[in-house]
Amino acid sequence: MPRPSPKTNSGPSAISVVGCTVSFSGQRVVSDVSFSIPSGSVAAIIGPNGSGKTTLVKAILGLVPMDSGQVRIFDHPIADAHPMIGYVPQHLDFDRRFPITVAEFMELARHRHLEREKIDEMIDEVGLPDSTLKKQLGQLSGGQLQRVLIAQAILNNPDLLVLDEPASGIDIVGEKAFYDIIRHLNREHDTTVLMVSHELSVVSKLVDTVVCLNHKMICFGPPKKLLTVKGIGRIFGDQTQTFEHDLIQSLGHVHVHDSAHSHAADHDDIVKKRPVTKKKKR
Repeated sequence: MPRPSPKTNSGPSAISVVGCTVSFSGQRVVSDVSFSIPSGSVAAIIGPNGSGKTTLVKAILGLVPMDSGQVRIFDHPIADAHPMIGYVPQHLDFDRRFPITVAEFMELARHRHLEREKIDEMIDEVGLPDSTLKKQLGQLSGGQLQRVLIAQAILNNPDLLVLDEPASGIDIVGEKAFYDIIRHLNREHDTTVLMVSHELSVVSKLVDTVVCLNHKMICFGPPKKLLTVKGIGRIFGDQTQTFEHDLIQSLGHVHVHDSAHSHAADHDDIVKKRPVTKKKKR
C-alpha cells in the first residue's frame, strides 16, 4: 500500500480526535474526548496518574478499540496512516539476555526501500556514536535505550512521532538531552510530536498545546494559559502539590521563608511558549 501524503499546515490537522470513548471490563477509562493537533506542532497529554493518558494514546494509534469515536491522522483513517507514524511506548519489555544487537534491532523496522546507511544516520541523529550499533540491546543504559527507540521510530521518516512518557528512567542530564532531540526533530524535520509527560517544566517550555485529561477532557490549549498554579489545581486535583512544586521550582519561582514555601500570587506569566517555527520541506 502506498504511503498517504502528509498534509501541510494549510491542510487538515495532524491528529483529529472526535468523541473518543474507551472502556475496559465495563469501566470507562476515556470518556468522549475530542481535540485536534496542528501539523508541525508539539503537543503533550498531561493529567494525574491513572487518568487514561496511555489508553488515549493507544486508542489514537488503533492499538486498543474504542467504544465510540473517530480518529484521523493527516485526514486519513488510522488503518491507512500507520506508515506515517513513529511510536515510542512507555516501556519496552524484553529479555535483556536475548542476543540482539542494536543494528539488528534497527533492521527490524527498516522499510525495504531505505538504504542500510539510513540506520547509521538515525543513530547519529539521536546523538549516539556508531559503535552503539554493535552493542547488545540489553547492555544499553536507560538513556541509550530510549535514544535507540527514538532512532527506530524515526527511521522511516514518520510525519507524526508519538511518545509515551519518553524520559521515564533517564537521569536529569540525559533527560535534557533527550528533549533537545525532540525539539530538533520538530524544528529541523517538521515532525509533528504528541507525547505523554509528567514533566510539567519540560511541557511548559517545549510544547505548543496541552491536552489536559482526567478520563475526560479537562482543558485544552497553550501551556502559557493553562499551566498556572490555579490551572494545575484544576487538572491534577489531589495530586496538585507534587506537580505544582515541580513546575514552580523548575522555573525559579520557589520562595523559602522559615522552611515554608510560599508562591507568588499570580503565575500566569511564568510559562513562556516556544515560538512556532515555519514548516520546512523534507
